[in-house]
Amino acid sequence: MDARIRRYEPGDEEAVVALSLRAWAPVFDSLAGVLGPEIFGRLHADWRSDQARAVRDTLGDPALRVWVAEAERRVFGFVAIRLHRERMIGEIAMLAVDPDGQGRGTGTILTEFATERVRDAGMAVGMIETGGDPGHAPARRVYEKAGYTLLPVARYFKAL
Repeated sequence: MDARIRRYEPGDEEAVVALSLRAWAPVFDSLAGVLGPEIFGRLHADWRSDQARAVRDTLGDPALRVWVAEAERRVFGFVAIRLHRERMIGEIAMLAVDPDGQGRGTGTILTEFATERVRDAGMAVGMIETGGDPGHAPARRVYEKAGYTLLPVARYFKAL
């Protein structure tokens, strides 16, 4: 599959939301296992609606730059960046690849593309956040392959 990266267009919204939900289903399954049903239920009871809203908010945010990966006129990945000019940090704010496009280098292509846009914008540092759970392991491998350095962060939860 030969991917082409192009600017996001409003007509891409439904495809991007749908692929994101498919891409993140295994992540939320992993989070459910890590957190347990009680905490997961409190934090992510309706994760699909929450994530769809987060993706739509990202796509509509004028402070973000968004691109999609497509092949055969089908959108199967996207990436959004935010420039923090005061700190000279370019953030890959959101990235997802449809499961049909995973394992083919699409995540790497989008990560490298976004990193180049951040560099071209004059930023001194690139940043990506992702989870430390097993469901995010493929994303961590992509980011490390692209030269990003992991800063371990611990976040704890307790049901109250």
